[in-house]
Amino acid sequence: MDRRHVTSGSPYEPLIGFSRAVRVGDRVIVSGTAPVWPDGEVDEDVSVQARRCLEIIGEALEEAGASLADVVRTRTYLVDAAYSEAVGRVHGEVFGAVRPASTMVVVASLLDRRWKVEIEAEAIIG
Repeated sequence: MDRRHVTSGSPYEPLIGFSRAVRVGDRVIVSGTAPVWPDGEVDEDVSVQARRCLEIIGEALEEAGASLADVVRTRTYLVDAAYSEAVGRVHGEVFGAVRPASTMVVVASLLDRRWKVEIEAEAIIG
């Protein structure tokens, strides 16, 4: 089965040894995605951060031949449970009709202290 890697150009990909996404057959797995803009900036607003994560995920899926409509599972990591409503609302705007299986977890911290949310996704094409 063919294995295809999607890169975002992040300097961490070769350093850590990961891909933004991997497609194997009809399945695409997107790595944990942080709310970083191309210039390295991070917006303070958790809703903007969630939208940015999902935008990056959508781009990776598209490059792998999938779309947000193909997503069957998401995992969302928050640094504060108080962010769950705002992030959930953004998730619902994007996936309201798709309704993937979804998990939201509160963690002690993420890799960068500016990040309030990180999201990963899995899709099945077809």
